[in-house]
Amino acid sequence: MKIFVGLGNPGSQHSANRHNIGFMAVDRIADAHGFQPWKARFQGHVAEGRLGGDKVLLLKPATFMNLSGQAVGEAMRFYKLEPGDVTVFHDELDLAPGKVRVKVGGGHAGHNGLRSIHGHIGEAYRRVRLGIGHPGRKELVAGYVLHDFAKADQDWLDDVLRGLTDGSEALAADDAAGFLNAVGLRVSPPRSGGGTKVQAKTDQPLPVSSQTSEPAPEPRSPLQRLADRFR
Repeated sequence: MKIFVGLGNPGSQHSANRHNIGFMAVDRIADAHGFQPWKARFQGHVAEGRLGGDKVLLLKPATFMNLSGQAVGEAMRFYKLEPGDVTVFHDELDLAPGKVRVKVGGGHAGHNGLRSIHGHIGEAYRRVRLGIGHPGRKELVAGYVLHDFAKADQDWLDDVLRGLTDGSEALAADDAAGFLNAVGLRVSPPRSGGGTKVQAKTDQPLPVSSQTSEPAPEPRSPLQRLADRFR
């Protein structure tokens, strides 16, 4: 069994905040893969379902961001899981908007949700870092992450969320490369009519029956060819 945690703050006033992209991620996964309805449990809300051959519990802590570890630790201990069975989806200031990275272990980089989770289960869990960009100055960060995504962000945000749902089965199977490839196909799809597949076809040798051959010698006598020169 795996636990997928989305980080965010509870309440409708926060639902479209940049800080809530983790909630958005697990909501999309639940909808796309037919998970059971959300219910209150583990100091948060959970939805159960399957991704491929793996049973997965989706968790949205209801403790506010800086206490997220309480819900995560409680759920992990209940199911007797290890930190490596936990994947956390969270906003990432150090990545450009639309960029997605997967990381296991390491520091929390000042993220209050990750800081809390570190305190309850350690650092050896997997994170899906969802880039939201940086406002440019440290003093602007709090207002930036607690502000709604701009209208101009909606296209790339939808592509990222669709990519997360496309790749979620691979992620549950610990195939990080397959997961990121699925996200990449949504965020940066190959151009129609171009790319390496077309090039590969043109690089192949033509079948013998289709190759152009030299024209056959004309069956004319030497005398006829000499007469042609004076016509």
